Amino acid sequence: MKKLSQNIALVVLFLSVSFMNAQSVFGTWKTIDDRTGKPKGLIEIYEKDGMMFGKILKVLEEGREDVLCIKCDGDMKDKPVVGMHIIKKGEKNDDGEWKGKYLFDPEQAMTFRFKIWLNPENSDELKVRGYLAFIYRTQTWVRAEG
Repeated sequence: MKKLSQNIALVVLFLSVSFMNAQSVFGTWKTIDDRTGKPKGLIEIYEKDGMMFGKILKVLEEGREDVLCIKCDGDMKDKPVVGMHIIKKGEKNDDGEWKGKYLFDPEQAMTFRFKIWLNPENSDELKVRGYLAFIYRTQTWVRAEG
C-alpha cells in the first residue's frame, strides 16, 4: 500500500510540474508570420535574474537557414541571425504580462518596446506585441513540440 501511495504521489507531482511548465511563457516557441501564416523560426525564451530574455535558435524558412543580419548596424552587422538575442530584460507585471524596451526584429533591423503574454484561452499560444510610438503589431507564437 505504501508503494502504491508513493507511485500516486510521483504521478501527481509529474503532472503538476508538466501543467506548470505548460502555463509558462518560458520555453521554445515557433514564430508565425502574421502576414503569411507560415512558420519563421524557433525562439528560446528564458528567465535570467528575474528578467525575460529570448534568442533565435533556428530559422525555419527554407533557403534562409543561414541568413545574416545585413540591415543591422554596429556589432550585429552581417552576423548570423541564429543565436541572436531578440528579447532583453523583460519585466513581469502583476497581471502576468512581460514588458520591456528591447524586442529586436533582425529583418527590419529595428528595436521595439514590447508586451508578451500567454493567450488566456490557449496556454500553447504566446502573444507578442511590438510597439513603435503609438503603433503596434501583435503576433501569435506557438509552443514548440518537445
